[in-house]
Amino acid sequence: MVATPLVALAFLNFFLADARDGLGPFLDAFLATQGWTPFALGTIATFGGVLGMVATPLFGALVDNSPRKRLLVIVPVILVTAAALWTLAMPNMVVVVGGQTVTAIVGAVIGPALMGLTLGIVGEAAFPHQVSRNEFWNHAGNVVSLAGVYFAATFYGLSGIVVLMVVTAIGAVAAALAIDPAKIDHKVARGLGHDEGEEGPSGYSVLVGSRGLIVLAVVMLVFHFGNAPISRLVAQQFSVELGTPFRTTALITGVSQLTMIGAAIAAPFLIRRFGLASIFIIGLLALPIRGAIAGSFDQFWMIYPVQVLDGLGAGLIGIATPVAAERILSGTGRFNVGLAAVMTVQGIGASSSNIVAGTLTQDFGFHAAYWLHGAVALLALIPFLIFRRDVAPHARDTTA
Repeated sequence: MVATPLVALAFLNFFLADARDGLGPFLDAFLATQGWTPFALGTIATFGGVLGMVATPLFGALVDNSPRKRLLVIVPVILVTAAALWTLAMPNMVVVVGGQTVTAIVGAVIGPALMGLTLGIVGEAAFPHQVSRNEFWNHAGNVVSLAGVYFAATFYGLSGIVVLMVVTAIGAVAAALAIDPAKIDHKVARGLGHDEGEEGPSGYSVLVGSRGLIVLAVVMLVFHFGNAPISRLVAQQFSVELGTPFRTTALITGVSQLTMIGAAIAAPFLIRRFGLASIFIIGLLALPIRGAIAGSFDQFWMIYPVQVLDGLGAGLIGIATPVAAERILSGTGRFNVGLAAVMTVQGIGASSSNIVAGTLTQDFGFHAAYWLHGAVALLALIPFLIFRRDVAPHARDTTA
């Protein structure tokens, strides 16, 4: 029995939750228990972020022009999983840097490829709702994966983690292959759902001339500079204290992922009822509250409100960003390269924040890093409020 494209897409997002980032949030916690300092971990994360930043726009252009979008998901999954297994087996400097290099470069294509697949399957009108559904299944996959990691680490140790990673990679590859390529409209997938016969802008000219896209990229840069390191630092802090990196990180990350499921369910209603801008405002306001709580308490219970706010803020922002990019670039034929450009700029914020957070933590402690990075989101709110009509335009009327 052949799965429908939407069913296959749901399974793909479910399995990609674990397969697209390799060790993901577990890398820092694992290496921290191996004696790595916060500064060294921040440097490694920054290095990977810079590589991903350089690769992302190139892959966005590739996705726009490639009719083999399934392959652009499958190959990175295989390479990222291999790099993660290599890191677990030999966590020395050369292997960690090599593994992060592979993960950053090939992993950069998965995001644009997945968005291109989604838009090409469902079209413009259904895209916002489908992005929310994608996020629901992605976070559901994360919750299941985190539970699996917790129990695998408890009962089987590192070998259980390895088996789990291989299983999720196989699942992601199978789900990608289950999508019928004939059901993907590659013209729609690149943002030409209502093309009227005129040739769209070539190269990157459409990006330079789009105020909305530029402001969106700046807002995402500042938000991710503030948000990116907090969960990593919380995992480092309590993994070292408790001595259980995989189980502690699974619990910490699981709280935010469960909240993100709720955010994915609520997002379509919020967009319909209050508009796309409401999603951004809620997400941006969640971060400073999160930083203040993390910076004020040392007890383990603080991970719950801190990670709930992460799920709310990052979850809603993660849905709103591709929807905003699709609306801004609708009809240009450059959706994937435009979204990739935004992801590149936000990657600058995320990657540069890691070394800043590592330095702050090493010199002044975890609390200083939490306060500074939480407060940064207030700087992102100002340009968004000024240019919100450009950043979060209303949906195009497709009934005509």
